Amino acid sequence: MIAGSTVWLYPLLTAPVVGSFLGVLIRRLPQRLPIALDRSRCDHCGHTLRPFDLIPLISYVALGGKCRFCGAPIGAFHVVIEIAAVAIAATAIWSSGDPAAIWCGCILGWALLALAWIDWQHMILPDALTLPLVVLGLGATWWLDPGAIADHGIAAAFGYLALRGLAILYRRLRGRDGLGEGDAKLLAAAGAWVGLASLSYVLVGGALLTLAAVTAKSVWTRQPIRSSTRLPLGTGLCLALWIVWLYARIA
Repeated sequence: MIAGSTVWLYPLLTAPVVGSFLGVLIRRLPQRLPIALDRSRCDHCGHTLRPFDLIPLISYVALGGKCRFCGAPIGAFHVVIEIAAVAIAATAIWSSGDPAAIWCGCILGWALLALAWIDWQHMILPDALTLPLVVLGLGATWWLDPGAIADHGIAAAFGYLALRGLAILYRRLRGRDGLGEGDAKLLAAAGAWVGLASLSYVLVGGALLTLAAVTAKSVWTRQPIRSSTRLPLGTGLCLALWIVWLYARIA
């Protein structure tokens, strides 16, 4: 469904700015670097970038994809993140005509974008993103469907306990970690956003999507998947959660 009036305009205008911030977050959060206090710099020459150099999407095009100081090519990473943020906003708008649902969908999608990217690259799901997502999920439920708040609260607790229990059992049987605590916290966030009835779809869908992505990467890089291969389950869970949330908005 396409939202009427100009309700769609504000999320789309906000999206590139959010995407620019997510790019910084994805780069710095895993390394525990300052997020907001440190100035952006060129990756090649280290020169501090000016405000004109940081305008989402526009600066990249205006500068021809090169640093104005050293002429080195600017990586496409930030542009891809900014475009992805716009795509998330557009999808949230398409899935619902309710302004509240649109903004909730944007917030969820943008947070999942950062989490999925970080987990794929670093195999971690930072508490700084997963824990607020649990609270935001319960807040969104209270805002959009107050009668479902108890079900979503139970789903959040169940999601966390289910994966933590599975992780403990795996460690006792195999003598090594198989699931990270971040995965359990992310599934708790999923429960807070979609409720108990849909939680199984997120878990199963996330596992299948992760396996498909890792298999595709294995074929592309010609590196076989082994029993010791670590799988970024969080990335699959993020995509599955986004799909389930959208389906709930469209249905």
